[in-house]
Amino acid sequence: MKSAEDARRFAFVQNAAGRFVPTEVNGRTETPYQGVHAHRPTGRKAAPPIPNLADYPARDSKLFPDLHTALEHCGLRDGMALSTHHHFRDGDLLGNQLLDTCAEMGVRDLRWFPSASFPCHAPVIRHLESGVVHHIEGSLNGPLGDFCSRGRMRGLGVLRSHGGRAQAIQDGEIHIDIAVIAAPTADPFGNANGVHGPTACGNLGYALPDAMYADKVIVVTDNLVPFPALPIQIPGHYADCVVVQEQIGDPAKILSGTTELTRSPDRLYIARLVAEFIRDTGIMKDGFSFQGGAGGISLAFTIFLGEMMKQAGVTASWIHGGTNKYLVRMLEEGLCRALVDGQAFDLDAVGSISRNRNHVSTSPLISYNYHAKGNFLGNLDVAVLGATEVDLDWNANVVTHSDGRLLHGIGGWQNCMLAGCTVLAVPSFRDRTPVIVDRVTSLCAPGELVDVVVTERGIAINPRREDLRKAVRASRLPVRELADIKSDVERLCGRPAPHPVLDNVVAVVKWVDGTVLDSVRQIPG
Repeated sequence: MKSAEDARRFAFVQNAAGRFVPTEVNGRTETPYQGVHAHRPTGRKAAPPIPNLADYPARDSKLFPDLHTALEHCGLRDGMALSTHHHFRDGDLLGNQLLDTCAEMGVRDLRWFPSASFPCHAPVIRHLESGVVHHIEGSLNGPLGDFCSRGRMRGLGVLRSHGGRAQAIQDGEIHIDIAVIAAPTADPFGNANGVHGPTACGNLGYALPDAMYADKVIVVTDNLVPFPALPIQIPGHYADCVVVQEQIGDPAKILSGTTELTRSPDRLYIARLVAEFIRDTGIMKDGFSFQGGAGGISLAFTIFLGEMMKQAGVTASWIHGGTNKYLVRMLEEGLCRALVDGQAFDLDAVGSISRNRNHVSTSPLISYNYHAKGNFLGNLDVAVLGATEVDLDWNANVVTHSDGRLLHGIGGWQNCMLAGCTVLAVPSFRDRTPVIVDRVTSLCAPGELVDVVVTERGIAINPRREDLRKAVRASRLPVRELADIKSDVERLCGRPAPHPVLDNVVAVVKWVDGTVLDSVRQIPG
């Protein structure tokens, strides 16, 4: 496996977004971004090896005493790709336990493929430094993001959306050797769910493509129940091993800083403006659908929108998301007919999925997958998201700040760009650094897909969306040009000096179709 130093010597090409990207990443030939809907893949979906029932003859033949033994049984060796999921968010324990066990077993150069990483995964840094882990293909938050940004990871980070990750598994872009699934409830056959048990976390949909396509699957639970473990979110016929241990995660830490309601007056004002925009454009009508992001402004927006829906007597057909107590309240008050849940953002959502029949689980393989015969986003009327930067060409960034440091994961953010209307709800500046810039540091979404930017200094509507501009002409909303908002902020904060970055590439940003959208460059220090 090539080192990051080797990888950075590969050829670069300019893609359709005007960004220079490598043609090879971690030894794999890559396709540069060609345009929003331009890339047409060929071939057939990936497939795991064909199993044989004769290898699982006994009732409890899948039970193993510990993770070490299960990994041995699955043939763990140097250079393998190991996957985990993030339904416990910052309360995940299994990811660290897995890599600690791999270190004890003496393996090296592993590729860790989490559905997301969090600050709780800071201990993985010692495995990156020691050579147990070669690189991470997943979001790089907090300490891991800083480690990668400074050029300390041997391989290149690969940043994908939730749907892009599912697409990469399905297409064989990344092959998972061993998937390790944290299951709050499981039976000896391997049927698993996140609905019940002392560490219930809600949906397990992010682990579904891993279970379907990995060579080997280990289900780890702290709540073993008799067959069948109902409801079945991960079917046991995908599982090779079942391991019982004391604790797999801390559900109390599912609610993390990025999924807490904002208390800032300016940001609450932004959230109200977003709701008023959706109301005044006529998007808010009987049967409409929406998704809010995980940020504090997006959470607050749902509260204001719910109030307006009550006043207007409007009921949504369905709401998609990461689910939280505010969306659960809307469901239980009859403001929507169904919650389609990708992951729980708090314990209220965990409880709701077990008691409300119209609160249903989904997986990114189904709801966000770009290489499918349609996905849920084609039926979504509006998505409200955050961003770290937006530029005058309406391009948007969500993984780095203006200093170039990796701080956030893409999540479902890119996938939601394909909704009927995409709204970025952002403060006009953070820590006296403008959010609206000449050119985004890292390109995560092409400007043709960003429809509206809402700040505390006004609402900007992309000139491509003349329909939305026309819809609000008679309203009292503070509609302005994006360039005018940018000028206001620069008069207040000053025009920021460019942050220095080095030539070395430390990570790449993938578009939802698997093509390379941008390069993330090393920061000094």
